[in-house]
Amino acid sequence: MSENDKAGSDLLSALPRVDFLYLSEPDMIRAGVTNMAQCVDAMEEMFHLLHIGDYRMAGGNNNSHGAIVVFPENSPFPDMPKPTTDRRFMAMPAYLGGSFCTAGMKWYGSNIENRDKGLPRSILTFMLNDADTGAPLALMSANLLSAYRTGAVPGVGARHLARRDSRVVGIVGPGVMARTSLAAFMETCPLIDTLKIKGRGKANLDAFTGWVAETYPQITTIKVVETEEEVVRGSDIATFCASVATGDPSKYPTVRREWVSPGTFLSMPAPCNIDEGMQGPEIRKVLDFTGLYEAYLEELPAPRHVHVPSVGVRFFDLVEEGSLPREALEDLGAIVSGDAPGRQNDEEIFILSVGGLAVEDVAWGTVIYRNAVANGIGVKLNLWDAPALK
Repeated sequence: MSENDKAGSDLLSALPRVDFLYLSEPDMIRAGVTNMAQCVDAMEEMFHLLHIGDYRMAGGNNNSHGAIVVFPENSPFPDMPKPTTDRRFMAMPAYLGGSFCTAGMKWYGSNIENRDKGLPRSILTFMLNDADTGAPLALMSANLLSAYRTGAVPGVGARHLARRDSRVVGIVGPGVMARTSLAAFMETCPLIDTLKIKGRGKANLDAFTGWVAETYPQITTIKVVETEEEVVRGSDIATFCASVATGDPSKYPTVRREWVSPGTFLSMPAPCNIDEGMQGPEIRKVLDFTGLYEAYLEELPAPRHVHVPSVGVRFFDLVEEGSLPREALEDLGAIVSGDAPGRQNDEEIFILSVGGLAVEDVAWGTVIYRNAVANGIGVKLNLWDAPALK
């Protein structure tokens, strides 16, 4: 048993007494949740486990994104929440094997109007459980956990799909997702020295560019641009990180083939569409995890891009329409595991769909939990000394 595994089992050493850790956001930071290099490595290991099948997620297909609660347009109950933009509750459970061998669930509520209250759009918590007994190991503040694991996935993509000499990054949407994606790109492509950014408001742009200047002094050129075309043209890495309303794919940010130079890596963790030119065989279309998109085929009516704005969902809509061959779609886990080729030359163009997976939270949450136990971080809480019912 490794030191981390030993540390991770300490709270279960006094069974039937069950204790677990509470990790606040400051505790999570002390335990390393913002360590992007370690997070990218954890995500890479997770993708290998996905590829070999050592995992389980929600649903009968074991591949579901999670379970969601949304609200009706009209309700006879005056206290029921209204269906404003991004208003939902969601549970994302998973088990992950390998060196992790834990289960967990991220649970969150979301409402775009939170920003008027000084709150994040989504407020997240994560419960980590022992995979054998089901006992809780930790209850964590999860906004940073989720943000960093989300950004680390494009980092894994860049490690395998971006050119090693990438210098120019273009970003649409200067928010949290953009910060963590850029952090991951900086870990995997250390020659980056130029940033182009498109945003909606001056305050957000100023905050983002100020953060970049302070955090990454090696980025010597920062340009605020007005269009998505300017973001993509001439960029070695381009990413769309802006939140938009779901439902009308014609209004999703769209990548046009004429903008994309040979060798570009496009990372899409937010709503995205593509024009007909991007459907061509010279564009390598990579899914973060094929099983997630196959689950959407079972769970949602066509066309599914109306309901889930990931570009990978658009890929599968095109397959169903007969506009794209199924074999054109590749899987990041297969590439990470060496069972499919990553970048083979400097001319290849890649577009990566990042859909979000519950196993990502389990992977990074397990690493942070073990760091916390090993370093005496967090508050120990008691579930029971002995269960009243058994």
